[in-house]
Order: sequence, then structure tokens, then C-alpha cells
Amino acid sequence: MKTKPKRPATDGKVSITHPLVGIIMGSGSDWDTMKFVSKTLKALGVPHETRVVSAHRTPDLLFEYASHAEKRGIEVIIAGAGGAAHLPGMTASKTVLPVLGVPVESKALKGLDSLLSIAQMPSGVPVGTLAIGRSGAVNAALLAAAILGAKHPAIREAFRKLRAEQTGRVLANPDPSIAPSSAKKKGKRA
Repeated sequence: MKTKPKRPATDGKVSITHPLVGIIMGSGSDWDTMKFVSKTLKALGVPHETRVVSAHRTPDLLFEYASHAEKRGIEVIIAGAGGAAHLPGMTASKTVLPVLGVPVESKALKGLDSLLSIAQMPSGVPVGTLAIGRSGAVNAALLAAAILGAKHPAIREAFRKLRAEQTGRVLANPDPSIAPSSAKKKGKRA
């Protein structure tokens, strides 16, 4: 199951040429949520791979993926699932790598079922559980970057830069009643 990274990163002088994050999801329809993990990791320059790996329909593939991820150089797995949402927990049961679970919104219960399925892991098999949907997907990518940043300075600095940019955007427009372009004009008149 050898794959190429979506985007190579550098770690000081060493180029990282293999995926550090594995993004897995229970079905192709989960991509509507999980694409935000990939987009965020790309913005940070974190090499990653994406796969559909179903806990229910392809359990052998799931066990193979999770048990071989560490040997392939994966350092964090982000698993998105809806409904019964067994994927993150089953993945965590087959690896010692950090597993972050993203609950995908379901039609029946709006993702609450997914959230509770992922969050209610038994003691001894941890899964970091994020918010339902897009916010959870983005935050899973940011949390993965924070985890990787402890070992990879380039990722840590990319994450630091993103956080500083977020702060800058808030400080640049402290009054939401004024459009950003109006605030600049107002500032010039002062």
C-alpha cells in the first residue's frame, strides 16, 4: 500500500517525501467533510494520503492499513466516519499511532450518532474526537500539525504562521459592522 504524498514538505534541510498523515474515511461520500482535512494539511505543507477504508465493508483492508501505517512512515491517522462511526475506534485498536476521529454529519441524527460513537471509546483505546463536520475536519488537521510539529520544525513553524495570520485577520477588522475595505479607508482618515 505504498503511496505518494499529496505535497512534499521540508523539515529544516531534510525533505519529507512520504505521507506523515493518513486520512481515512468510511465511504466516498465522507469526502464532502474530509476534504477540509486535506485542504488544511496542504496549506500547512504536511504530506498526507487519503483512502476510503470501511470498518464494516472492508475490515481486512482497515486492519492492514492501520497495522502497517507506522512502518510506512505515517505518524498520525485522521479517520472520518458517519452513523455507527466504528472506523476511528477500530483503527486505534490496531495501531499505537495517534488517531483523531472526525464525526461526519449523518442524515438521521445530524452527526450526533457519529460523535457519540467516536467519543465513547473504552478506557485503553484512545481516539481524539473532534467536532461534527467541517470544523472538526479543519481542527483535526490543525491538531495533527501540532502533534507533528513536536518532531518536525518546518510543520511547527507553518502552524505558528497560520495562527499568527488568524490573529492578524481578527485584529485587522475589530468592528464587524464595518466592511474590511471600509475599515482601511476609515483608518487612513484618522
